[in-house]
Amino acid sequence: MEAAEKISSGSNLKNQLSKPASLGINIFFIIYSLLCIVPLVLIVMVSISDEGTVVREGYQFIPSKFSSAAYQFLFEDATQIFRSYSISIFVTIIGTTLSLIIMALYAYPISRTDFPHAKFFTFFVFFTMLFSGGLVPWYLVYVQMLDIKDTLLALIMPLLVAAFFVLIIRTFFQTTIPAAVLESAKIDGAGELTIFVKIVLPLSLPVLATVALFQTLTYWNDWFLSLVFITKDANITVQYLMYKTMLNIQFLANNSTAAAAITAAGGTFKFPSETVRMAMVVVGIGPIIFAYPFFQKYFVKGLTVGAVKG
Repeated sequence: MEAAEKISSGSNLKNQLSKPASLGINIFFIIYSLLCIVPLVLIVMVSISDEGTVVREGYQFIPSKFSSAAYQFLFEDATQIFRSYSISIFVTIIGTTLSLIIMALYAYPISRTDFPHAKFFTFFVFFTMLFSGGLVPWYLVYVQMLDIKDTLLALIMPLLVAAFFVLIIRTFFQTTIPAAVLESAKIDGAGELTIFVKIVLPLSLPVLATVALFQTLTYWNDWFLSLVFITKDANITVQYLMYKTMLNIQFLANNSTAAAAITAAGGTFKFPSETVRMAMVVVGIGPIIFAYPFFQKYFVKGLTVGAVKG
């Protein structure tokens, strides 16, 4: 026992980093974190700055004059913004959940060595990474064959399956989940669905959480599907709404004739073109910033549950 304790303590000492190395790593990650946080802080501060001050003095972390004009301009139509927010949240949650389920269900059979058609279905999904039918056939499939134009399904279905993530999940199943565990479950009388739900998925939380995080970002940041499939403002996402707002701002800022027409019609042509861009970024980030700590919890839990003790 004493010898084992000495060996264990000796190995722990060898695995410990020296103080200079530990200090260097900490400094590196502190600098890296600041490089990620500081631009976000600058964006927030510029968004609450006065437009004239920004034009004269440039971007500042501590504005000499504060103003909420940018947010007042954006929230002139608050109903549309809140509706677009609800559309984005709904599409992100439902789309990510369905996407994870479908990709895991596809990846599990092709990860099994006893599945006779594993190579064919692996090549089938890999082939889509190399070749595509093009934008026009892709559009016709969803509009004419599936007839999902102007529906929320059009914002969910095209992003449900990503071939790259399917292969990543398959590789994780193959390399991480011991075959002996699956065989033991079979001997105990468990079926394939029971093995998948009660054994494979709990052991695969790290890769599932990683894929879910990337899919969440994909759904939340998507604006192209709204541009292609949605013609009614009632069903557009917040990202596309911000995109349309930016185009309108650029058009009015660069078109003096349109500005003069608005003024002549009795309208007010005064908007914070610089600060509103930063306000749009803040509005666009929205709830997505809360996704990181949520998935981080599952990263840690997945690493603990998925550990194989010898």
